[in-house]
Amino acid sequence: MDVRYESYMKSAVDTLEELDWCLDQLETISTHRSVSDMASSKFRRLLSRELSHLAETSKSGNQISEYLMNNFLDKQQDIELPLLRVEESSESRSTRDDAESDETPRPSSPVPGTRLLSTANKPMSEISGIRKLKTTNSFAEDVPNFGVETPYHEELHKYIEHLDAWGVDIFKIDELSNHRPLTVVTYSLFQRRNLLKTFQIMPRTLVNYLTILEDHYIQTPYHNRTHGADVAQSTHCLLSVPALDSVFSDLEIMAALFAAAIHDVDHPGVTNQYLINTGSELAIMYNDESVLENHHLAVAFKLLQEEGCDILASLSKKQRQTLRKMVIDMVLATDMSKHMSLLADLKTMVETKKVAGSGVLLLDNYQDRIQVLRNLIHCADLSNPTKPVAIYRQWTERIMEEFFIQGDKERQHGFEISPMCDRETATVEKSQVGFIDYIVHPLWETWADLVHPDAQNILDALEENRDWYLNQIPDSPLVDQRRHGDSPSEENKSSRSSSLTFSLGSANNLEVPAHHQKANCIPEEEPGNQ
Repeated sequence: MDVRYESYMKSAVDTLEELDWCLDQLETISTHRSVSDMASSKFRRLLSRELSHLAETSKSGNQISEYLMNNFLDKQQDIELPLLRVEESSESRSTRDDAESDETPRPSSPVPGTRLLSTANKPMSEISGIRKLKTTNSFAEDVPNFGVETPYHEELHKYIEHLDAWGVDIFKIDELSNHRPLTVVTYSLFQRRNLLKTFQIMPRTLVNYLTILEDHYIQTPYHNRTHGADVAQSTHCLLSVPALDSVFSDLEIMAALFAAAIHDVDHPGVTNQYLINTGSELAIMYNDESVLENHHLAVAFKLLQEEGCDILASLSKKQRQTLRKMVIDMVLATDMSKHMSLLADLKTMVETKKVAGSGVLLLDNYQDRIQVLRNLIHCADLSNPTKPVAIYRQWTERIMEEFFIQGDKERQHGFEISPMCDRETATVEKSQVGFIDYIVHPLWETWADLVHPDAQNILDALEENRDWYLNQIPDSPLVDQRRHGDSPSEENKSSRSSSLTFSLGSANNLEVPAHHQKANCIPEEEPGNQ
């Protein structure tokens, strides 16, 4: 009876919260506020509530929840506003100012590697990270087939033939290309899509640019040239689905591939928030807004000015301006704090059924077209969990190591360690299940609705990978089933799928989603296990 009453009260409280939210919307609604803005607000609130429930389950659940909220919600900063005060005497004002001065914390010195700007040393207009490198290549005349010279040409050719396939082994391409995966993949994709001929790009110029771009990718564990190549290849695959056939122009396609290739150039292996917290030069330069994404764009476009590297030289002024605008829009969309806004826009597009009878998307203005491309790049950037599990596991190991290195720096300098960056407490398997449930699956499910049925195989792989990581967690439901020789029943599969969906609600009716069923949530821990 107590359990039923508790469940009843919880439902009542949730319902009252929903009604309060609806009333708030009605009170503040204005004619200029778009449906996607309302949907985005709703999605953030729903995800925040779900993550609050997750945080209450265990210490690791709290850490995962904090990580997702810090990185995938574009939270507004709390700003301290002055309070209205009655007129003070000069003596009391002086006393108060002295007290406030004593209590004001001094800014900590930045972590090495995140330099504060010194106006005496360099002008603000100079882009950090640009290095003077030779753009000439070792080959004398003709550019090699894949843009690089390698003794493993035949083996590499077998992998390049499968660039149209989802889940190609990008690590093998890295190995066979003398660690030039970005050059090989991007050059091959430009060739395959006939972009060199269409835009009169000299092969040597393209290779020059890709080589110097690749050299400006820092060899961090995760955000490196291999990741850039992986996102470029994934972008190519997503552009190739039947639902997007003939939707985008050659200029839009080149802009998307260019954006994917450059999207993490000169990434230092730490988060935007880390750069902001340490008062880094980049955070100051870009006013704490999409710090790394703005930097990637600045470096990439600056490199076009290097001798023999301007692959856009033959474009008209209008084409060049259009491509630059599209690339900026797409790369800024890789800022993970914009995730909920992107998802809300995509969900709204799906709900408004912007498709023709043939199933091909109808995109008749720039905003709709760039919205799809921004989400496409975002999906490609969050595609690791949809790849074959052996490849997915390698990416997971790499991103966790990069997180841990950041956590080590934070510990060394006495900063609070960011969520999931503490190698002593982070739980990799649980974090991946939570990452898929709350972030990756909702995004990919909505993308699959947009291009239905072209992404069903990707969704299937995602759910299988989620099960694989869930199976690695001690005392998880799947472990218990297999321990007793059982396979998941159809009912359990259906429940799992429902749990994974984490429906954020229609953008039109803003429906309330059902909570995850407990059997499919991240297993709770016994007190004191962590």
